[in-house]
Amino acid sequence: MRACIPLVLAVLCGLAWAGKMESCASRCNEKFNRDAACQCDHRCPWHGDCCEDYKHLCTEDHKELEPFPQPEEETEEALASNLYSALSSCQGRCYEAFDKHHQCHCNASCQEFGNCCKDFESLCSDHEGFSYSSDAITKEEIQSISEKIYRADTNKAQKEDIILNRQNRISPSETRDQVDHCPKPFFTYVNEKLFSKPTYAAFINFLNNYQRVTGHGEHFSAQQLAKQDAFLREIMKMAGMKDLYSFLHHQNGYGSEEFVDDLKNMWFGLYSRGKEEGDLSGFEHVFSGEVKKGKVTGFHNWICFYLQEKEGLVDYYSHILDGPWDSYPDVLAMQFNWDDYYKEVGSAFISSSPEFEFALCSLCFITRPGKVYQLSLGGYPLAIRTYTWDNSTYGNGKKYIATAYIVSST
Repeated sequence: MRACIPLVLAVLCGLAWAGKMESCASRCNEKFNRDAACQCDHRCPWHGDCCEDYKHLCTEDHKELEPFPQPEEETEEALASNLYSALSSCQGRCYEAFDKHHQCHCNASCQEFGNCCKDFESLCSDHEGFSYSSDAITKEEIQSISEKIYRADTNKAQKEDIILNRQNRISPSETRDQVDHCPKPFFTYVNEKLFSKPTYAAFINFLNNYQRVTGHGEHFSAQQLAKQDAFLREIMKMAGMKDLYSFLHHQNGYGSEEFVDDLKNMWFGLYSRGKEEGDLSGFEHVFSGEVKKGKVTGFHNWICFYLQEKEGLVDYYSHILDGPWDSYPDVLAMQFNWDDYYKEVGSAFISSSPEFEFALCSLCFITRPGKVYQLSLGGYPLAIRTYTWDNSTYGNGKKYIATAYIVSST
């Protein structure tokens, strides 16, 4: 934690000098200066000690910055996004996102620009379905559809359904200390009648399908697969998922059966992160959570958090971010212990329905895979970061979801 400047030191330094150190003029990207009244280094947004003109003077195109550090869990996925950087083939890359570091390209525009890989036509000409990198979708369209999905979530919990006890908020620099700053549970009350709603019930019903430790293969019975299919059927009845499908269909002619099949594969298709085949899926990582190398990764769902806390398996430690919303769903970034395993930064929507989170993350992954996707929810900006799993594919080179999580708000 950055030490505060003692008052006596500030006096000794002089008011005139201090005034000069309250601006980022000629100070952008300097190292942390403990004698300055405010900071201009690249980590100041995370610590909340930037000078007022930092964003105007020091950020490219005034881009919004993440208010808390990238979760440590995502570093391997970030490296995985560069696996194809040296390849000269479209094998497993049809209609991937444009990447300037690639020798040749396999996106929808490569023929127009004359930079396709030599085997693009043979491998990708018959590649059916929605282009996973629809860069033609504008920022305005993105904000419009995200607001539409937000408004459609009438299935979310209401204010009277949840009482939270946020307790202590810490600085981002304290997250690695693994100190329990909050002696009481995070959830004081949840109206469990919510869980009898069809999408909630179907969601909770198959959470026990998964083993949380990576390296242990998942072997689903017919009954477990039926639970998975039941969840997809229920969420596809909801307005938000219908809005998502309508948007994608209008953009690129996504067929309804193809859409559901893609959701099933990209979210529930198994891939291997350990030695054993098929030990993980995107859904398990994002919603249910997993343990990797002695740390909690994923686990971004409030319902799972509540159920595990109720069982005494989750101990809420603190939070470093509370979203700007004055109603639900809200967004928090929390620290917690899950059955003796620590989570350093866990961002989550609070009170949203399962279909709302599923729709937003699917939208981001399908149209901007492996990127930060800027949304608008209730008039407030929010971003979701996705990563693709690039070591294996399904169908004709389509990618599984590696992860999806909230990275920024204001």
